[in-house]
Parts: sequence; structure tokens; C-alpha cells
Amino acid sequence: MTAAKRTSSPHERLTAMRDVYDLLEEVRLRPGMWVRNGSLRHLDSMLVGYRIALAVHGAEEPFDFWSPGEPSPFSMWLERRMGEQSSLGWSTVIERSAEATGRPALELFFELLDEFRGESSGESCGESRHESRGAFPNEQGPSQS
Repeated sequence: MTAAKRTSSPHERLTAMRDVYDLLEEVRLRPGMWVRNGSLRHLDSMLVGYRIALAVHGAEEPFDFWSPGEPSPFSMWLERRMGEQSSLGWSTVIERSAEATGRPALELFFELLDEFRGESSGESCGESRHESRGAFPNEQGPSQS
């Protein structure tokens, strides 16, 4: 971490965020400030809100955590990685695994997230992990008349 980043104000750090991964790094640094009781379900809800804001504002950004009407890239990866399928979502799968192993759920989430990002960085740009952008799937944007 650079000295400039350590001394920047919370407002400066928030306005400097480029994508959801910058937000997740803030969560990693200060989990108690962002996620109530370390609950991944609270983090999941926050990320759904982030995704909705992207759609409302027409922002183009890859988003791996929630895809309305279809499994998210992170959920599909987690299913393969953990060998467990669940309709309850990635947060529940990770929380159950963390509880079974006696680990904090957020710690396990960030470990898995780092692994996911490491594996995903090798994919080509046309892969499905980069398809969730702006408007929700199957939703038409404003007409370009």
C-alpha cells in the first residue's frame, strides 16, 4: 500500500474507486465498517445494490457476483471449485464451508476471491465473466434515435 493511499481521506478513497474490486479491497481493509457481523449475506446484498446502481446509471463494468436470471460468473466458478451446487447463492455456500472448518467467512471469501481473480485473469476478453455490464440481461437500453 502506498503512503498516499494510507493518508488519503475516506472520501478520496471512495471517489478513487474504479470498479467493484476496489470496493471489495476497502471491505477487506475495514470489514467491520462495511459488513455487519462479518456476514457474507450482508456483503452479497451490498453487491446486489452495487449491480443495480450500475444498471440504473448505465455504467459499463464487468460484474462477477450477481446476474439477474442466470448464475453469476463467481457462483459458477465457486460451484466447480467447491463441488457444491446451491440455489441459495455464493454467500451461503461460503458461510457454510467456513462454519464447517471453523474459519471466519470473510477470510474464506477473500481467499476464494483471490483464487477466482487469479484464474479469471487468464481468460480471454470474450469469456462470459465480462458480460454483465450496464443494463440487466435481456433488457434493452434507451433507443439510439
